[in-house]
Amino acid sequence: MLSDMRGTSRLVRSLGLGMVAMVTVPTAAVTVGAQAPAGQVAADHVVTIDGGDSGRAFDGVGGVSAGASSRLLVDYPEQERDEILDYLFAPAYGAALDVLKVEIGGDIDSTAGAEASHMRSPDEVDCSRGYEWWLMAEAQERNPDIAFYGLPWGAPGWFEEYWSADRIDYLMSWMDCAKQHGFEIDYLGAANESGADRDSYVNLRNALDANGYSDTDVVASDNHAPPDYWFVADQMQDDPEFADAVDVLGEHDVCVWRTEQRTCHVSEAALALDKPLWDSENSTQDYVVGAQPLARAMNRHYIDAQVTGNLNWALLGAWYDNFPIGGTGLMLADRPWSGYYEVGPSIWVDAHTTQFTDPGWRYLDGASDYTPAGASYVSLRSPETDDYTVVIETLDSTTAETLTFDVTGGLSTDPVHVWSTDLETASTEDDFIDQESVDVHDGSFDVTVEPGHVYTLSTTAGQAKGSAQSSADPGEQLQVPYTEDFDDVDTGGLAPYFSDVHGGFEAVPCAGDREGTCYQQMVTQEPMSWHGHSMSPTTMVGDPRWWGNYEVGVDARMLDAGYVELAGRVDSQQHAVAGYHVQVTHDGEWRLYSQDVQGEDTELASGETAPPGTNSWHRLGLRFRGETVTALLDGEELATVEDASHTTGQVGLRVSGWNRAQFDDLRVTPNGPAPRFVPHSQMTATATSEHAGNDAGHTYTVDEAIDDRLWSEWRSEYAPPAPLPQSITLDLGRTRQVHGVAYTPPVTRAPGLITSYEVYTSQDGHDFAQVASGRWDETRATKTAPFSEPVKARYVRLQATEATGCPQPATVTELNVATTPLAELGADGSGDGPAPEFPAVVPRAEMSASATSQQPGYEADKAIDGDCQTMWHQSFDPYEAPPQSITFDLGDTYDTSGLVYEPRQDGNRNGMITDYEISVSSDGETFTEVQAGQWAADDTTKYAEWSATAARYVRLHALEGFNGHVSAAEVGIAHTSE
Repeated sequence: MLSDMRGTSRLVRSLGLGMVAMVTVPTAAVTVGAQAPAGQVAADHVVTIDGGDSGRAFDGVGGVSAGASSRLLVDYPEQERDEILDYLFAPAYGAALDVLKVEIGGDIDSTAGAEASHMRSPDEVDCSRGYEWWLMAEAQERNPDIAFYGLPWGAPGWFEEYWSADRIDYLMSWMDCAKQHGFEIDYLGAANESGADRDSYVNLRNALDANGYSDTDVVASDNHAPPDYWFVADQMQDDPEFADAVDVLGEHDVCVWRTEQRTCHVSEAALALDKPLWDSENSTQDYVVGAQPLARAMNRHYIDAQVTGNLNWALLGAWYDNFPIGGTGLMLADRPWSGYYEVGPSIWVDAHTTQFTDPGWRYLDGASDYTPAGASYVSLRSPETDDYTVVIETLDSTTAETLTFDVTGGLSTDPVHVWSTDLETASTEDDFIDQESVDVHDGSFDVTVEPGHVYTLSTTAGQAKGSAQSSADPGEQLQVPYTEDFDDVDTGGLAPYFSDVHGGFEAVPCAGDREGTCYQQMVTQEPMSWHGHSMSPTTMVGDPRWWGNYEVGVDARMLDAGYVELAGRVDSQQHAVAGYHVQVTHDGEWRLYSQDVQGEDTELASGETAPPGTNSWHRLGLRFRGETVTALLDGEELATVEDASHTTGQVGLRVSGWNRAQFDDLRVTPNGPAPRFVPHSQMTATATSEHAGNDAGHTYTVDEAIDDRLWSEWRSEYAPPAPLPQSITLDLGRTRQVHGVAYTPPVTRAPGLITSYEVYTSQDGHDFAQVASGRWDETRATKTAPFSEPVKARYVRLQATEATGCPQPATVTELNVATTPLAELGADGSGDGPAPEFPAVVPRAEMSASATSQQPGYEADKAIDGDCQTMWHQSFDPYEAPPQSITFDLGDTYDTSGLVYEPRQDGNRNGMITDYEISVSSDGETFTEVQAGQWAADDTTKYAEWSATAARYVRLHALEGFNGHVSAAEVGIAHTSE
């Protein structure tokens, strides 16, 4: 911890007063005082830095801790935790953040989990709950000048309405809690991404003034910007009272959510109000890929939109990685048991601004613009000295440029210090490097900048690059057996590694005759949902990569009538708990079910047992061995089923909403051998293709298939699509005896689940022999391909011959090679059965289609155009309800035998057909039904088979679809005709 630096200004004019030794690494990234290197064409550009220039005040750079995004940081070992905090908040070390925005918790799933409410009923306040107070204290210890910003996501259930006077009381009580903790809150918002209630903002301003918080600025409206950027400014233009109540206009993602952030948006109404404009939540994307978009936004916020505050969600990626946007943040910290963390280039992008400026500096409009080659630059000056700073990003530059800076208006003529970061390399060794200084001659100096970089030119000094790094192996897993008896957890505290998905769990004295501490679900009234995320109260614990041969048990005591649940093999938790669940009610009803990534339940078994009642202890259990799943109560078997929907993952506790229950003595013990795999750190990977471009905040390169992270993945190229087969080849580093491969598909609804595969091995990397092949079900479970006998190999290749989705890439989240015998997993668990081996499909070019209803732009022929990014959709404007049908003329008579239904693939479930009938006809007039059934409302490919029947016409009659709509991205008709 940098205790000697706290309270020290990050701006030290004298070169001899730097508080940490500066890192100086020679590099060719920048040429100072000279023209561009030989052979390059420099596009000269002159920038006048005038100290008398006008511009808006800079409000700072910050991070957002919300939606349980910081939960796992609390449980890190002290040394690594302090190192992470230093990278975020310490001056002259890392990101040196100016603002910390925190969630005012509401006990609801607000992105990656739930944060505790300080006021669970209108007559109780507990200022000790949660971990945001701890985080604020750590930030302030490192930077006493840091500004704090509070904002609620959801709301307690006792509110009369979401927007009501209760909200103001709630916020005032939180302000009082902050005061008790010794914090001054600089900024306060009314609600997150929930519209903007005019009266609530006015009442909030009045309440702050009446309660002694007049120095706290009100921010509005904390909504997603598109498509109506800064809509709240339009309302304020004709409402002086509303306008007077709001001090800062804060909108989210004004440079467009999870894009490259090349253009930032503002409105005339927002500018006309002459208030500070903030991007009050700008998604940083993942901690590596997000560096380039963040670098653009840091400058273009001001150039394009006059935005003076940039707050990034997430502060850091510190939640379990079986979530689709894991890794989002300035750095990664999701392995508290090992202390592993990573410092990505996003930290240094922030440092290029924060270590050379302070809030209150002023932008210089005449020195903030774009260069002819496409670089952006902003200039700022100190309000108290003659110092200035210029930040340049060249990510879209077409060539190197020599920039000439003319300095005037009373600004310093001291040498200009130059720092650079190369964002086109994967290494962080060339990030935030101190270059040689530039002398200013006759008020002028030159700097040549290369594409793909961020530069800072500044007359300030004292900056430095932190050097701490984790020594842990990213592949190190949380060990099993794993136990938690909660006795070492302080009353009211959170148990280590337990992360609430929904509701609020705390350590409390055990009820009844049991001594010690138990874990209790505390929330007794359903909170008001944020963005419709709702489920029973649930908390998760464990390593998402746990191999699934284990038994988990927990003691449970219902304090209220309802049910308790134990979950295992949880492989995804995006607003759901995808895994196996055993549920027991107080009156003895029980069920064993599987939940998928979309929150849909499939009941596997159910029954009745002796009523457990309330206020008595009982032990719930789940036992997993391969595809065998057993549910237990008090050591007695409730049911044993065969299912392979989930094969790996963590465990969880759930309570019927919204009831109280206690848990104790959680144990996870091995229930059979877990295979051993070649460590990913000892191998390298290559692929036939990969998608290396930034797609909504991630890249999909081949190395991500062996990085021990469940949120990252390799995808074969899909823009434009590279046709299957596609393969990934692992070099194991040396020849080993191997027994098979384990394939982990995406934890989300992403395309590319490999359904048909071949495995090859080689000792020399040239001659490969096939050792396995087969089909895998369309589930998110980890699959295996065991070899019939051990093979000596240095190279192992997985070739995908079929995969799901549109476009149809091959996708691998993790690929492991077993060095011990590997049991086969992947029996039918999809609910739709394995894909039929259709011999042939009618060529779509020979077909035509018509429908009983269609929306313009979504006509029937879109279902046979070969492009699964288009679709047929029944009319929704005006709305024409199902049932609706689509009929295919095959162009000739075929012995039809099946239909392949591809649902829409754009992430929207509306219109996925769930109930269907299929009929055929020879003349297009008289139809005979050949099949009927139900399909799951997900984006996996669906099949329907029937006995070969001669027909020219096939009709898909969509009886019901998700959310009252029906659609089809692509339909294929199988036949047996020669």
